[in-house]
Amino acid sequence: MSVIDRELVYKLADDLAQAETTRKGIEPFTEQYPNLSVKEAYEVQLVTIGRKLEAGQKVVGKKIGLTSLAMQQLLGVDQPDYGHLLDNMVIENGNKISFDRVLQPKVEGEIAFVLKKDLVGPNVTEADVLEATDYVLPALEIVDSRIADWKIKLQDTIADNASSGLYVLGGKPIPVNQLDLPQIGMVLYKNGEIVNSGIGAAALGNPATCVAWLANQLFEFGVTLKAGEVILSGALSAAVSAEPGDFFQARFAHLGEVSVKFTK
Repeated sequence: MSVIDRELVYKLADDLAQAETTRKGIEPFTEQYPNLSVKEAYEVQLVTIGRKLEAGQKVVGKKIGLTSLAMQQLLGVDQPDYGHLLDNMVIENGNKISFDRVLQPKVEGEIAFVLKKDLVGPNVTEADVLEATDYVLPALEIVDSRIADWKIKLQDTIADNASSGLYVLGGKPIPVNQLDLPQIGMVLYKNGEIVNSGIGAAALGNPATCVAWLANQLFEFGVTLKAGEVILSGALSAAVSAEPGDFFQARFAHLGEVSVKFTK
């Protein structure tokens, strides 16, 4: 088992905090420290989240990133990752996001799960996820990066809380047993024009498979998915860059729609 460089972990957490405060991206960690391990990157993420909790924020869920081939190709990685959702990341459906809250945002459409039961690894199955899910909703995730110019490798995005930014939940709650998750279609619009589309199967074949993967990965860190938490199950197509004035809307078969506008 690799040895964790605690001094490095805290330094990188400090660097990310400074980038968030100054709104200036930093040099990729994987260029500064080529030997940075995935485990060390997750430790950086946990230090950052721990500090935010001490400051009064609350964990309200988790996000799974890099589940679609499109996103893996876009960022040059070959496996998913995950991060934490905090209560100050939630944007109401149809509301606006001031651009001073973000650095270099991208928008993606996904399916959100809301749990009614805890999910505890390491042997969680897709069937377990479906049984533990209260309902699903359409979602927009606004991914963001504290790493300059999105020049990220897997360790960079993991350390940066899986490039989490903000998220929007829309539509109406639909019980998961009423849906064929892999076949749910999604169309993403930017300023009224279609920019991409996808289906549930784009996320590891089934969004529920993504949630099972997450529960099992979290076991290594002693973390459990809790009843009531929101789980963003992964992008159904490539993320789309946002600028001030842009309006995004995603329409999902059977789930409804979700939208957000960026302002200056």
